Amino acid sequence: MKLGIVGLPNVGKSTLFNSLTKAGAESANYPFCTIDPNVGIVTVPDERLKLLGDMYQSKKVTPAVIEFVDIAGLVKGASRGEGLGNQFLSNIREVDAVVHVVRCFEDTNVVHVDGSIDPMRDIETINLELIFSDIEILERRIAKTSRGARNDKTLAKELALLERIKAHLEEGKLAKGFETGDEDEEAWFASYNLLTAKPVIFAANVAEDDLSDDGANNAGVAAVRKFAEENGSEVFVICAQIEQEIAELDDDEKAMFLEDLGLKESGLEKLIKASYHLLGLISFLTAGEDETRAWTIKVGTKAPQAAGKIHTDFERGFIKAEVVNYKDLLEQGSLSAAREKGLVGMEGKEYVVQDGDVILFRFNV
Repeated sequence: MKLGIVGLPNVGKSTLFNSLTKAGAESANYPFCTIDPNVGIVTVPDERLKLLGDMYQSKKVTPAVIEFVDIAGLVKGASRGEGLGNQFLSNIREVDAVVHVVRCFEDTNVVHVDGSIDPMRDIETINLELIFSDIEILERRIAKTSRGARNDKTLAKELALLERIKAHLEEGKLAKGFETGDEDEEAWFASYNLLTAKPVIFAANVAEDDLSDDGANNAGVAAVRKFAEENGSEVFVICAQIEQEIAELDDDEKAMFLEDLGLKESGLEKLIKASYHLLGLISFLTAGEDETRAWTIKVGTKAPQAAGKIHTDFERGFIKAEVVNYKDLLEQGSLSAAREKGLVGMEGKEYVVQDGDVILFRFNV
């Protein structure tokens, strides 16, 4: 999973990125490696892995990972090349979802690019730039498609779709709210990779005082939540400055620090939960002496396709999946004990994998 962290300058975007990835670097449970200056990989915290790894005495424990991209701050006119312009926009096209950091705190020492704090204005600024960029993409596609549409019914149908999407965007609406008519239109729409069609998670960046009640008394946070609900997005409240402090601590100190603040989880954990929920993702597990590992799949994935995440041969030669819930496995202490209690199921090709399933795949190629 690849998440792009975006926002206007001076909203806490880079502070959040640095704290999330540094948390990954300094904690044994959050290994992190830098790919290039603004990209980092952070592992998904999952206590199930450690428990299963200890039970099996696994030589290796491999968590699921998320790739974070700190995308250059957006300014008005980015769609016309202002700031880093096109580079910023092309980076967004490569991510699965957008984490939009919105400033909901006052601080006279941190100047806002527009001179005042207004979360909804900031959201509108970025959305408009993304809409302008999407319209430009569509105009190029329309010009190309128009040339053959007179003599080709399929191209004529696609051209009509392109013009409908463009009209939708020109009304100031996001592409994610556009409704396609059939499977052809759905496939074409997906192929355009429009920026405003991407799932969005809003990170409402607040002052420390607003963190303990999850921004309940912050008017800016309330406005962001309302907008997100209307647009099918996720929201989580974070204090990027606090996250930066947390990133300097080891696991025990981190837990104590969060407890002192009245918080149950870190910003990283909030973000991961929000992104899994937004993208419809779950994890199944494989466990053994050599390795215990988490595998990320879409909700609704059937057993053969889940097997294919491990290796294409597993999907091609799928026979059965031996499945047990991780809680049952831990309670019984071994797979054989869980079998004796009737807690292990032999599932076929139609089995829909559940979050927390521990699976042993039977296959033959």
